[in-house]
Amino acid sequence: MVDYKIVKEIKDNAIKDKVPIINDDSISYINKYIKDNNIKTVLEIGTAIGYSAIMMSIVNPDIKIVSIERDQDRYMQALKNVKKLDLDKKIELIYNDALNMYLDEKFDLIFIDAAKSQSINFFEKYENNLNDKGTIITDNIEFHGLVKEDPSNIDSRDLRGLVIKIQNYIEFLKENKNYDTEFLSIGDGLSVSVKKWKER
Repeated sequence: MVDYKIVKEIKDNAIKDKVPIINDDSISYINKYIKDNNIKTVLEIGTAIGYSAIMMSIVNPDIKIVSIERDQDRYMQALKNVKKLDLDKKIELIYNDALNMYLDEKFDLIFIDAAKSQSINFFEKYENNLNDKGTIITDNIEFHGLVKEDPSNIDSRDLRGLVIKIQNYIEFLKENKNYDTEFLSIGDGLSVSVKKWKER
């Protein structure tokens, strides 16, 4: 049994330390998706402190999650959090830059929640690790509502550039004929891209 008191402590500490973690509504949707679609294997790009991986691991007793994090401090904190809940057999944490490594495994679900400017690169790099009819879910697709705005109205150059890259990612998903993508105004916005079945 998972100790939900510890899970709440992990969440509360993340909020206190201003570590970005997944929105409650978003993780609720993803967990329901995992349950409804009998997802058994998940690749998460962007571990942070392990909160979303922990939440996903709770849904299905047979689930296996591989999560990649490039920030050493957050990776070490994630290791502690996963160990604290005795979930290290279900959650494998990898300390690396997801763009500089390769995995041979196949996954039912890929969850992208890392550097928003690299979403297209993450998608293209890891879609080969997706099972037939698998799904790629991306978080923060609305980016605090800024993605629906005209970027020229954003004063900060860095923020403007980031919003444009997310808008480009949305267009990339819309034009990608290999996936059926749905955009959901849940949490900070989710895209759900289901791989189309191809006859062999």
